Amino acid sequence: MTQNHPRPRTAPSPLHPLDNPARSSLTGPHARFAERRGRILRYPADVTPWLALPDVPDAQDWADVAALAGPGGSVALAAFQDPPPQDWEIVFRAEGVQLVDASVDAAPDPEAVPLGPRDVPEMLDLVARTRPGPFLPRTVELGTYLGIRRGGALVAMAGERLHPPGWTEISGVCTDESVRGQGLASRLVLAVAHGIRERGETPFLHASASNTGAVRLYESLGFRLRRRTEFLSALVPATLPSAEGTRRPSLR
Repeated sequence: MTQNHPRPRTAPSPLHPLDNPARSSLTGPHARFAERRGRILRYPADVTPWLALPDVPDAQDWADVAALAGPGGSVALAAFQDPPPQDWEIVFRAEGVQLVDASVDAAPDPEAVPLGPRDVPEMLDLVARTRPGPFLPRTVELGTYLGIRRGGALVAMAGERLHPPGWTEISGVCTDESVRGQGLASRLVLAVAHGIRERGETPFLHASASNTGAVRLYESLGFRLRRRTEFLSALVPATLPSAEGTRRPSLR
């Protein structure tokens, strides 16, 4: 007589480090930057605006986010899939893409120079003119930044931002209008990617899905689409109901 045996349960697959890259960074190589309340992690406000929620946030987590940001405060979420609670006002939402190194021909660039804290005023000025995305007074501390100067002036740069274990995000890619079309952004991306590869890590990056020119450029350099995602900013409500007793057992 044949006996029926129950099938063994398959354990859920762990999330990839790039599925929640801010949290992977702040619980990994960027742990020194982490500000914490409960299960919520964030970077200092002058480093980068990104905040990291658990993979499955609950009501207590959102209460902790509100406590960190304060009533009416703005919260920035990168590569985030789930919406905030209904009473949070979304003030910015953009579809994004996450691209990873598939066949990037990374190489150092003889004209690229390291940028550091003394270069921050020039870097902030270039960012203000070109608007590549969030770059703040201490963003340069997140990793290596390289720039190209012409006539002594900084005209292009790129560097490293989020740092999940085994991965490093290329960010802050921008070029002054006066030198666009000369391939400086491509050269700097390849140079930053070279440094990441030299550490035994894999480059990745995010871009706005609507910036089709930038996406095509990155794909031409050897990056491939890994997933689509969202970037959003939301305002904390003036008052929130108590979330005590709603904690789920998950530690993620």
